[in-house]
Amino acid sequence: MSSILAHINSPKDLKSLLPEQLPLLAKELRDFIIEIVATKEGHLGASLGVIELTIALHYCFNLPEDNLVWDVGHQAYPHKILTGRKDIFHTNRQLNGISGFPKRTESVYDDFGTGHSSTSISAVLGMALGAQIKGELFKNHIAVIGDASIASGMAFEGLNHAGVTDANFTVILNDNAIGIDPSVGALKNYFTKSKKGAFIGHPNIIEALNFEYIGPVDGHDIDALIENINSLKKIQGPKLLHVVTTKGKGLKQAEQNQIKYHAPGKFDAETGELIPKNNELTPPKYQKVIGETLLDLYKTNDKLVTITPAMPTGSGLNELMQQYPKRTLDVGIAEQHAVTLAAGLATQGLLPICVIYSTFLQRAYDQVIHDVATQNLPVLFLIDRAGIVGRDGATHHGVFDIAYLRCIPNMTIAAPSNEIDLRNILYTASKGLDQPLAIRYPRGKATIIDWKQPLGYFRFNKGKQLINGSKVAVLGLGKMVEQAKKALALIKDQHSIALYDLVFAKPLDKDLLREVFNKFETIITIEDGTIIGGIGSAILEYTQLQNYQGKIKILGVPDSFIEHGSTEELYDLCGLSIKKLTELFEAEINCFDASTRGM
Repeated sequence: MSSILAHINSPKDLKSLLPEQLPLLAKELRDFIIEIVATKEGHLGASLGVIELTIALHYCFNLPEDNLVWDVGHQAYPHKILTGRKDIFHTNRQLNGISGFPKRTESVYDDFGTGHSSTSISAVLGMALGAQIKGELFKNHIAVIGDASIASGMAFEGLNHAGVTDANFTVILNDNAIGIDPSVGALKNYFTKSKKGAFIGHPNIIEALNFEYIGPVDGHDIDALIENINSLKKIQGPKLLHVVTTKGKGLKQAEQNQIKYHAPGKFDAETGELIPKNNELTPPKYQKVIGETLLDLYKTNDKLVTITPAMPTGSGLNELMQQYPKRTLDVGIAEQHAVTLAAGLATQGLLPICVIYSTFLQRAYDQVIHDVATQNLPVLFLIDRAGIVGRDGATHHGVFDIAYLRCIPNMTIAAPSNEIDLRNILYTASKGLDQPLAIRYPRGKATIIDWKQPLGYFRFNKGKQLINGSKVAVLGLGKMVEQAKKALALIKDQHSIALYDLVFAKPLDKDLLREVFNKFETIITIEDGTIIGGIGSAILEYTQLQNYQGKIKILGVPDSFIEHGSTEELYDLCGLSIKKLTELFEAEINCFDASTRGM
């Protein structure tokens, strides 16, 4: 490690530097992040783009007495390194290591957790108003928000409120014209024009909201940043500093391919080139399956309209957007708008397909209930990243959707266990719906190499038996069916446990369940969602109606927030790893055998 960064363990150490030393610190900090992320992986481009801004903020403000919130937390790596976490930064996103996002329990310098976007303005305004109430009038309160995040409705709600207060409140707009994918919408176009000087001499949109506006400022010029931040500190009330940065700054490939280098995986720290992945033939990612299946369906169905809230690359929709731009809509970070937009499209006889990560659909819960379900509109939700997602941790696991959708009237929930069933359910739905349908599928690789089979109709609301058995029944859903199948292949008595694929979380296949109740005295349910309110709970509710007297064991995500780590590590913590399932299945067989011997 180079000499300056080696001696920076807190903002106090940073403040002891001379201004002329800061550009060298920026270079060392940038190199340090590149070196670690190249081997440990993580979010690269956003953090490289805010190196100078991070240094300037910590140099000018009195942290942690002042409040600083990063929105979204992808860009907080430099902040973490400068606030005492340099020596453990290599544990970033690893099991029991530091989080990839700001986290209040991790450091006093992390004032607010920001795994989801567009929350900083509301949170920091709350801090500023709280300080006023307590008489702490000289504290500073800073929200750093990207141009993609500030376009979200919640951010504007915060700006609207802040503009009628006299809170000592600063917004730093980090304008790099991209979130994970390029920013979209009229506000993005407005900021682009403002960077070109189109509004000089005219009131701008920020000033119209009663904010003092300064900018645009070069976000990689430390001297200019320090000068403007110090000027802002002298202004009372709401103010906004418009900073222009380049995502991926300092690594050529990251600047040139900002989407790929948002989170590039492993790469060569010297050259910036990505490390080639194993080229052996493997099943596709579920996101690829979705994208290519929609392309097939679009060719013969002009009623399909797909909506994504700012995640076309992550959800596999780029090719669809290119071929069908008028029927593939990126609405930006606007989940509430995406769902109600879909509802509006449905009223016009179209079949809207809202492709959205499970964790982000939480943000549009009222719209799902009020605008879609109560009107029984035929909206198809493709719920991406359902279940445990791995290293992004608690803010990104898609483990609540079964529970929060299952209680909504008119909602059907499917969770196919493989990509062929996924394609066929999607194909069947594309022929017409008479109520809302949610199809959930996991992050990452599917299960079948030869997956491009002819599309066919799928019988809705019916499960199926996959493996015969005589002692115990396992009822699985979604990805956990394959997990259970692998575990069952390792047990000694191959004919003792029956495996069923439920396919649908709602409605339950009651005929199948009654068959299971009549045959087995021990039932195990397994899902990659919360135990509370999940499919196991639904089956337990039905057993009461059927007066089932056997034993039911529910496996799933416990009543706690699951932190970050590899997917398999987190499955193991939840008792869902192949190893843990094998041990459980063997124990249940032994229990069954012991009970029958004692009869």
